Amino acid sequence: MKGRVLFIDSVHPVLRDELESDGWKCDWFTHYTFDQIRAVIGEYDGVVIRSKFTMNRELIDLSTSLKFIARSGSGLENIDVDYAKSRGIHIFNSPEGNRDAVGEQTLGMLLALFQKLIQADAQVREGIWDREGNRGLELKGKTVGIIGYGQMGAAFAERLRGFGCKVIAFDKYKSDFESDWVLEAPLNEVWNKADIISFHVPLTTETHYYFNRQFISSCKKPIYLINTSRGRVVNTSDLVEAMKSGKVLGACLDVMEYESTSFDADLKTEPEPLKYLKQSPQVVLTPHVAGWTKESYVKLSLVLLDKLRAVFP
Repeated sequence: MKGRVLFIDSVHPVLRDELESDGWKCDWFTHYTFDQIRAVIGEYDGVVIRSKFTMNRELIDLSTSLKFIARSGSGLENIDVDYAKSRGIHIFNSPEGNRDAVGEQTLGMLLALFQKLIQADAQVREGIWDREGNRGLELKGKTVGIIGYGQMGAAFAERLRGFGCKVIAFDKYKSDFESDWVLEAPLNEVWNKADIISFHVPLTTETHYYFNRQFISSCKKPIYLINTSRGRVVNTSDLVEAMKSGKVLGACLDVMEYESTSFDADLKTEPEPLKYLKQSPQVVLTPHVAGWTKESYVKLSLVLLDKLRAVFP
């Protein structure tokens, strides 16, 4: 036996089945509470998570035999990565597994907003046939600014090919990624030229409220906002203020800062900014499902499997 693997969050079972065929003993404890996980985690050599549990120093210190933490998905904000690596623990994630789904949804949300598809669909179902009120915008000729050019930002840029728009991208930690369909740009060029700005960054102390009043005031033109990364990248109050003033013309939001760590929005009282967004016809909202397709569900596990096998053959 290679070791024992604890599945804390549910993932596609192909990962468990293949790891077991490789000689790992896998336990599917996705129903366990935090206290129950604390009590048993020291027995395991590997942990598979999504977002439900935070692998902080406490859990890592209890995991005396831990060799790896595998995160199904891209975000690592629920793992103390630096501390885990200092303990010799390998960290794996799988943004390659849902990049296509994120790229498609990001484009789909933008087209839905520009062509007023959601509003038009609702009206027709009510017997309202308002052609002029549903006159849309074309993506052709617009400049799309991408903030963060990792797997998700690149996937969105690829899907914009053929739409006749200009795509520029800024990434503070990446360079030399320019291609036939995207131009590398400094942040001030995004501020000066973009009609649409799409965020594809991880949630860190640096990106928390990245999109705020100061960012908005730096934009030369009124913009459309897309956020399919993490909710707390956007200061929602500042976004609403900018929409009321006309600095932001519309928004596509798959994520909200009001989500819990497991990406549910369990709100006892609804914040005023959220009420505004829900009532605005210039906003498209989805429940953190960019990347949440039937295909990506499988691919996320297969990507993790390949990465685990490369380190633990």
